[in-house]
Amino acid sequence: MRGLDRYFGGHTLFENLNLKVAPGKFAVLLGPSGVGKTTLLRIIAGLERPDAGSVLASDGQPLAGRVAYMGQQDFLLPWARALDNVMLGARLRGARAEPERAKHLLARVGLQGRERALPAELSGGQRQRVALARTLYEQRPVVLMDEPFSSLDSITRAHIQDLAAEVLQGCTVLLITHDPMEACRLGHELLVFAGAPAKLSAPIAVPGAPPRAVDDEDVLHIQARLLRELTGTLAA
Repeated sequence: MRGLDRYFGGHTLFENLNLKVAPGKFAVLLGPSGVGKTTLLRIIAGLERPDAGSVLASDGQPLAGRVAYMGQQDFLLPWARALDNVMLGARLRGARAEPERAKHLLARVGLQGRERALPAELSGGQRQRVALARTLYEQRPVVLMDEPFSSLDSITRAHIQDLAAEVLQGCTVLLITHDPMEACRLGHELLVFAGAPAKLSAPIAVPGAPPRAVDDEDVLHIQARLLRELTGTLAA
């Protein structure tokens, strides 16, 4: 992203914002509610337009057609089976569905044998797995995730974090979260987005490969640093 500006309701959300996400890495964005994190993600996804600036891939071309988006809610169609929910994007585009590949992805996220289950027959964690399989089905090199695990209990959340780190290897991922532990477990690079207008902090690199253990010394140290920084943004 180069020189992004976004104004809303007479207020400046962010101005001359620059962000570069390394190819094949997890970047994590944290910050107080209402600062513009989701707006920024939607601009990158092409769902909103900036007032100025551009969003480009590493080859200098637009990101259109290269992005998969996974939101906080799973947005599964309640009347569609798990398999059909995974292939939803293809059907909406009028593309040929690939049920065998969709089955493989459901198996990869631990839902083999649940292909015909309706969303109401699945737990919250299982629904998020279907949403993750649907994201993978799109085969996009860039994956944008807006608090996708926030509604899950802590044990299920940790398991889905592990799964996401495994199946999204090689993708360029930008994840929004309010959870410093989740950020430290999954991110290669962490950024705090705060202020009015909002600005990005200097990136914080996390050693090791995700998913990291919750009791890893580096994870605990950087989590404490993030908490101090985030607490400071709320007090400012």
